[in-house]
Amino acid sequence: MPRIAVISPPFQSHAQPLSVLAGALSRAGADVTFACAPPFAPLAEAAAAGFVPLTVSRNANTGVARSTRQGVRESERLEEFLSSTREGAVAALLTQSRHRGEDMLAGPEKVLAEVRDLQERLRPDWFVVDQLSYSVTLALHCLGLPFATFCPGHPTYLPNGPEALFGVPYAWPRAVRPAARELAELRQAASGNDLAFTERFAAVARAHAPQVPEPGRAFALASRHAVVFNYPRFPWLPKHEPSGVRFLHGGHCVPPQEKGPGDEWESVLGRLTSAAGRVVLIALGTFLSARDDVLALLIRGILSHCPDVAVVVAAGDAAPALAHFAGPKVHVARVVPQRWLLSRVDAMVHHGGNNSFTECLASATPALILPFSSDQFSIAHDAERARLATCLNPATLTEADAGVAVRDLLERVPEGLPHWSAALRRRGPDWAAGRLLDAMESASGRR
Repeated sequence: MPRIAVISPPFQSHAQPLSVLAGALSRAGADVTFACAPPFAPLAEAAAAGFVPLTVSRNANTGVARSTRQGVRESERLEEFLSSTREGAVAALLTQSRHRGEDMLAGPEKVLAEVRDLQERLRPDWFVVDQLSYSVTLALHCLGLPFATFCPGHPTYLPNGPEALFGVPYAWPRAVRPAARELAELRQAASGNDLAFTERFAAVARAHAPQVPEPGRAFALASRHAVVFNYPRFPWLPKHEPSGVRFLHGGHCVPPQEKGPGDEWESVLGRLTSAAGRVVLIALGTFLSARDDVLALLIRGILSHCPDVAVVVAAGDAAPALAHFAGPKVHVARVVPQRWLLSRVDAMVHHGGNNSFTECLASATPALILPFSSDQFSIAHDAERARLATCLNPATLTEADAGVAVRDLLERVPEGLPHWSAALRRRGPDWAAGRLLDAMESASGRR
């Protein structure tokens, strides 16, 4: 079995699923080392993988974005992004587009040196790299090292053709339909980023690896051997079909077994179910938990329209601002054991992040999706088309909208949920790891 180095950016929402894949590769017999920023060492330990410290981004998010120690400019960008989500979908996407160069391609020369050093120390046969870690992918390309790509978000984050642009949703849910003028502005910004990233990739490659082929279109640069999508294989998704690349839709990265959070959370659920017959989890992710105004609206809407429902709220740094809601039917926490809770709650309200979406699907949990940014609009569209969830626009959301939507979810399970949940559980991290190792073995034989 090969020695594999799995490189993750220092973001909880990326490192968590990548560490689960690392654990699956380790269970399959590979010698796996997880490389990430030092705070993520416990994820490697949980995956029974080795660990080496490696920080490949100036940004970081160890679980609650605002609480994570980072530079002044990184903190400013985070606040700019959060402010833009109040203005609506295109405003948020345009802000992310403006930040993209600083967020995703910071210090490529430094990363190249660090990856070279990692190769010399560990001598892995293969690397597995997060698709959004563009500096790492570029470094591996320049060094001519074999790697597989892990796509932590929607599959269209890897453009499938010249018209597909990173940062422009391939489709929108019914509740979020930007005007043509807004879409044109977004496409123009995304096209400019596409050209700028591609030119910068080419300049780095010319300077540091003139002997290797040009990297080509930056956002489309990925493994020539295998790409793992942490996503279901919906039949309507745009196809990625370059010759020789195996595209593996692993479905989800929920570990087969996970320790419970302990007696404290059992007590919390016991108290809530005693006060109300059913429990709903509200969690907007590690960045958007800062939108305490939306969290408060959701709490009020659910309590007023669903009298037999209690709520658990993952509030991040907004927990003190929401503490006054705490009571027999409301539990507010900074962080929650989301995957454990999903096997026990009756529904979830989330932002359409890939982990929340696939974890809900794996546990067959009905969901209300409120997409704010990134690939969340594409995911919300797929959830709606597959009849897995209800989708509303957080920019125009009212208490009545939220409460009625949750009440309807609890009364009628979305009709596509049983089918797609069963299909998803037939795949998962062990399925993906086995096929990824097969792809590595086949590619090694061709080299």
